[in-house]
Amino acid sequence: MQATAIIDALTRALPGDAARFEASESRDGMPTIFVAREHLVAASRTLRDDPSLRFAFLADITAVDYHPRDPRFELIYTLVCIGVSGFGDTPKRLRMKVRIPGNDAVAPTVSEIWAAANWAEREIFDLFGLQFSGHPDLRRILMPDDWEGFPLRKDYPVQIKDPVKTYEPLQLSEEQFVANVQAARSRAKQE
Repeated sequence: MQATAIIDALTRALPGDAARFEASESRDGMPTIFVAREHLVAASRTLRDDPSLRFAFLADITAVDYHPRDPRFELIYTLVCIGVSGFGDTPKRLRMKVRIPGNDAVAPTVSEIWAAANWAEREIFDLFGLQFSGHPDLRRILMPDDWEGFPLRKDYPVQIKDPVKTYEPLQLSEEQFVANVQAARSRAKQE
């Protein structure tokens, strides 16, 4: 199924402004669509429930930081239609992207539509700092609770502030070193 056919199905199910959805070319051949942030929940529900689509499986959610470009972030959802009885007629995949501005890094949660979104949204919050409005338990999942900042943001400071640790070299006299080497050789010959 092509991205334009998916957009046509979305537009039929959700009549209104056609600028809510946009098709995109992808190098890997997977249909890719852009969905406006304010229509993410309605579009996701339609993608899951519409009999011609039936993207019942959310395989992954990730984010990309395009700093200093605006919109700064993109959320990327990988959806799958399994193609078995009750879950669509043929197997198909879809990449859905949502642009998020840097000065308002909030998106609605889709965890009520796909339960698999719960932990993935927490990871994105933890590593990119994007908020998911309506999420049932939005808190850090990978980084410690007292961690400052979001490590996958392009403007995250990566300089290590710990002082350089130097260790004193092992202090042996030349005679002790030679004696240790000879003892190791004699043990090796006996074995």
